[in-house]
Amino acid sequence: MKKNLFSVLTAFALLSAFNSASAQTATPGITARQHNEQARIRQGVRSGELTPAEAARLRGREADIRQDKRAAKADGVVTRDERHEIRKDENQASRAIYRQKHDGQERRRAR
Repeated sequence: MKKNLFSVLTAFALLSAFNSASAQTATPGITARQHNEQARIRQGVRSGELTPAEAARLRGREADIRQDKRAAKADGVVTRDERHEIRKDENQASRAIYRQKHDGQERRRAR
């Protein structure tokens, strides 16, 4: 009986440690926003609102944010300051997407 109780407690402790570790690096809000920004860029390319060069710059900016997110997760904890910095970068990227989509430049269309 003692052996079973010890096994159950050990399993519970390991599960708790895993859950708390994954909760410390979980960034579902940031991930959802990344998907949204990528969709906005794709839509801008399809509609002609973004030129290929503009889209490439915006995608590069999103790639930098993904790298920052990976770096923040590398030590196992995404701190409040790291989240704030990533959100700040996302806000700037979002404004850049808006500006590029509304700057009057259009992709040339094939005739």
